[in-house]
Amino acid sequence: MSMKLIYFAWVRERIGISEEDVDLPGDVKTAGDLLAWLRERGDGYAEALQNPKVIRVAINQEHVDHREPIAGAREIALFPPMTGG
Repeated sequence: MSMKLIYFAWVRERIGISEEDVDLPGDVKTAGDLLAWLRERGDGYAEALQNPKVIRVAINQEHVDHREPIAGAREIALFPPMTGG
């Protein structure tokens, strides 16, 4: 399954790109599976996603839980924790 991934703030800085299109393996079914798979793609990904609990995920511009299925998503965005002001 091909998917557009978008990275924001320090997630983007650590990975080194703002977005990419990837072909996901069949066993990547949820947002949490995606984070685990991405961590294995290299040092920048591992550093950015070392604590996946703090990463916020949006599927098609809607924030979701890490247990959310990703099937049918057009884009998935990854965000660091948000601070307000």
